[in-house]
Amino acid sequence: MRTLNVFNNISLDGYFVDAHGDMSWVYSMKPDPELDAFVSNNAQGDGVLLFGRITYDMMASYRPTEQARQAMPAVADGMNRAEKVVFSRTMKKATWNNTRLINGNIVDEVRKMKKEPAAGMVILGSGSIVSQLTQAGLVDSFQVVVVPVILGSGRKMFEGMKDRVRLSLQNSRSFRNGKVVLTYQTVFAG
Repeated sequence: MRTLNVFNNISLDGYFVDAHGDMSWVYSMKPDPELDAFVSNNAQGDGVLLFGRITYDMMASYRPTEQARQAMPAVADGMNRAEKVVFSRTMKKATWNNTRLINGNIVDEVRKMKKEPAAGMVILGSGSIVSQLTQAGLVDSFQVVVVPVILGSGRKMFEGMKDRVRLSLQNSRSFRNGKVVLTYQTVFAG
């Protein structure tokens, strides 16, 4: 059975986007070659990238550009090459290469996808999808980059969660620019 993982940046006070839906604060830190290498290595996987419409639109407008290739070539190449799925009830057509649009029930669709004998899946951003799939018990692990900034308000990654989900810390790694990557495995009952 394939795995479903989440990769997200959050502020110290727990927001993944600010009050205006902006994520530029993630990239406003001092550059860190070691962190860049870590992120580039993550992008080399062969997993399927899952997005909600808002994150998809943001990524599709930036990752195929020359600016993205110059900033982080391995990340741009990996994301442009990867198979992608965007979940949206309003989108009519996905424009980024290798993208499949799914308008159906997210939980049902991901449940089917997890049963397929294929590479793992990774959700980038997409807070409402993270929350829904976590609540449904479908997320296997979380890789969270804590950015040393306090936003004061915004959207939290787990808005709408009703049940507690237990996690086990698998790894932590800090970088010179103050960012810390925490990797948690979901502890499933049973």
